Amino acid sequence: MPDYAALARELKAALPGLEIRENEPMSERCSFKIGGPARLMLLPGSAGECAAALGALRAAGADTLVFGAGTNLLVPDEGWPGAALCISKPMSALRLIDPVTVFAGAGASLNALAVFAAQHSLTGLEFAHGIPGSVGGGVVMNAGAYGGEIKDVLESAEFIDEDGAVKSLPAAELHLGYRRSDFSGSSRVVTGAVFRLEPGDGAEIRARMAELIEKRRASQPLEYPSAGSTFKRPAGGYAAAMIDECGLKGLAVGGAMVSEKHAGFVINAGGATYADVTALMREIQERVYARFGVMLEPEVKIVEPPRA
Repeated sequence: MPDYAALARELKAALPGLEIRENEPMSERCSFKIGGPARLMLLPGSAGECAAALGALRAAGADTLVFGAGTNLLVPDEGWPGAALCISKPMSALRLIDPVTVFAGAGASLNALAVFAAQHSLTGLEFAHGIPGSVGGGVVMNAGAYGGEIKDVLESAEFIDEDGAVKSLPAAELHLGYRRSDFSGSSRVVTGAVFRLEPGDGAEIRARMAELIEKRRASQPLEYPSAGSTFKRPAGGYAAAMIDECGLKGLAVGGAMVSEKHAGFVINAGGATYADVTALMREIQERVYARFGVMLEPEVKIVEPPRA
């Protein structure tokens, strides 16, 4: 295992502008409000700085967790014993490339991106208003809601390749599908994205966004910490409907509970632990499988600590 204190000193010397924190609680970085400290937390401010930091971590053999807004992440209570590379606010630039094309840093929230588009009377991203994740995570998992998906408007993605170089590929080459892309499960790190939109009526765009926000508030347990939809939509059905038909609303393990408002959400009802959530998820999977013969696949990214 690397000497992370020494690695932090080396990173500070090589990259004086890089923000580095030690023993940063992951519970403060994840929407579930669960997770112990990360030994090192790195918050790069640019794609180049991110690439340099990632290269140093790889060269040192550091266990590295890359994440963005932490809205789809479940981290163990003992934390992450390695380095966590957080693509967040320092990499959240939004700018117009031309009248209908927007560049977004991977750390920008999807909500901020949708608002930026609306401010410039550009339509196509209304569905993203209210999705709690970041642009980087949205590209990786082809985020979507209310009939829209990232793949509908994505023109290209900027990323750090396995060799440490910053590259770009058109959306057509990323094999974007339901909650997946070529970035899913890979060691490549998205640093930005370009979106091609359409001119629209600003008032109509804002009205549609307001309508979708009200739908979310009415149907989702936004008042509780969660990681959004807990399971992916299975072929030929909906996870929430299956869970509901099994009578699992309100089922709890410790502080984790199936939302009584929306069966597709496992929420932190108070003091939930990693063990509570994972045990509840297994119980849901077993009961749904027993009734429907369908094994639900987690949409939440469950982090397992590296083996000693």
